[in-house]
Amino acid sequence: MDVWDTYVMTLHSPRMLHLAAFVAAGPVSGHHGGWRHDAADRGLLSLQYYQRIAQILEAAKFDLVFLPDILGVPDRLGNSLDSQLRHGALGALRLDPMVVLSVMAASTDHLGLAATLSTTYHEPYLLARALATLDHLSGGRAAWNIVTSFQEAEARNFGQRDLPDRAERYERADEFVEVVCKLWDSWRDDALVLDPVAPLFADPAKVTPIDHRGKWFDVRGPLNVSRSPQGRPVFLQAGASSRGRDFAARWADVVFVTPASQASAWEFYRDLKQRAACHGRDPEDIRILPALNPIVGETTRDAEEKRAALDRLAAPEAGLSTLSYHLGIDLSIYPQDEVLPLLDVPGVDGHYREVAELSHSAGLSLSEIGARYGRGSARVVVGSASDIADRIEAWFTAGAADGFMLQPAYLPGALEDFVRLVVPELRKRGLFRTEYEFPTLRGQLGIARPVA
Repeated sequence: MDVWDTYVMTLHSPRMLHLAAFVAAGPVSGHHGGWRHDAADRGLLSLQYYQRIAQILEAAKFDLVFLPDILGVPDRLGNSLDSQLRHGALGALRLDPMVVLSVMAASTDHLGLAATLSTTYHEPYLLARALATLDHLSGGRAAWNIVTSFQEAEARNFGQRDLPDRAERYERADEFVEVVCKLWDSWRDDALVLDPVAPLFADPAKVTPIDHRGKWFDVRGPLNVSRSPQGRPVFLQAGASSRGRDFAARWADVVFVTPASQASAWEFYRDLKQRAACHGRDPEDIRILPALNPIVGETTRDAEEKRAALDRLAAPEAGLSTLSYHLGIDLSIYPQDEVLPLLDVPGVDGHYREVAELSHSAGLSLSEIGARYGRGSARVVVGSASDIADRIEAWFTAGAADGFMLQPAYLPGALEDFVRLVVPELRKRGLFRTEYEFPTLRGQLGIARPVA
């Protein structure tokens, strides 16, 4: 029985969780006070820091590590860099994710490797070549988190002053993804021959220019990298607005979402799968992973004490600064003792709706929302291993998730706690794998390799 036959058989086996880890190459992954924690490793600029995280994840058999990115230091709150830099907030420091993933690739054999790369500030050819290279060198483990940038702080670093509106950004992104897919398909799977006797390095009949001419891009091609093990990288997306959901339904293999409740997670899951069907896709080809910030202890009391200690380290201003960045609005100009106002945000509409739902349903003021956001945008779950596993299992079996995107409060300690305590509990319940079964990330996710 070959690998493909084995893979097809698993489609009919019991449904298993997918686990990914959101790891910023900077100070904040799941909690704005995490980098200050006594057990946090602050060696953010060292090679060993990222190697260790990758090896922890691979030893636990996680599907992938996901590196978010920002192309500037946010200055939205009060038109100042102060809140970001002083508090080590979301974008105070970010290393290049592709370089970091290369380090992680060299330290692992199975872990999927996802990088955020913007369709607004990259060119299709260079992005296609970089990701194809990573997919080759990692043996088929590359993934691309597709984003459409919206921040003036980023735009000014690329000589742009007037940002396109959301509709134009997604229109450009659609064409961008079309172009890179054409480039990845410009080589047939068997085009690279490497026959030294003939001689025939690559078959010219199987390498074709793409001659793309569109509204946004003119690209001749072909790519100067042969077709990679996965055909193309796994696509991640986090669009939560209606336009973002539609984009994800068309392109994404994995969707990362930050729902405010299990009910909203279930609504998102159902809506996105229906949209995928409208695009002619099999809804089962998309994996939806809600964000989760687990704070786990040996006992529930131990976990609650950990959370209290962490929350004392998170400055409300840091949370408000990051929320201002996500929404694209200076929140310092609004009354801090009132609920989040009704706004038309230029930034992440999904984040706004999730935070607005929380603010209005719980009656939380803007300053209280800042404090809450400082403790992380992911849903925080606190408790023993059994408590955490109960929550994960409930969402999973209710059809609100295909797995979870963990946002550890501090690294690597919070991740090690989850791996040591919760992963064995999930395995005991038959919810998570004990070994990797396939050589590529697509195989691990149960997503078919696209035909050129």
